[in-house]
Amino acid sequence: QVQLVESGGGLVHSGGSLRLSCAASGSRVSMQNMGWYRQAPGSQRALVAFITYGGTTNYADFVEGRFTISGDNVKNTVTLQMNSLNPEDTAVYYCYAIQWSGREYWGQGTQVTVSS
Repeated sequence: QVQLVESGGGLVHSGGSLRLSCAASGSRVSMQNMGWYRQAPGSQRALVAFITYGGTTNYADFVEGRFTISGDNVKNTVTLQMNSLNPEDTAVYYCYAIQWSGREYWGQGTQVTVSS
């Protein structure tokens, strides 16, 4: 049973930084992709960033160079370093992972709150 465990959310002032981490346990093989989505109140869940097994990264336009995603294929972990946070970044952030079989997994979500 694969489980994604997230950590690192919290409250930060505008302009501050947070680092989100996610570890996939229970999988004996590396994930094809791992990444982060976020969902603000009243909004749909939106992709923030993902990284492929080969190290290719992809970011949403709203990231605008402020976030950096990195991953470890051996440990099945993914990290999102978020800098220059603003109140519009307030949301629940969800880790996700896709196995080579196409099966998807989601974390329980971690709250990020940015105060103005």
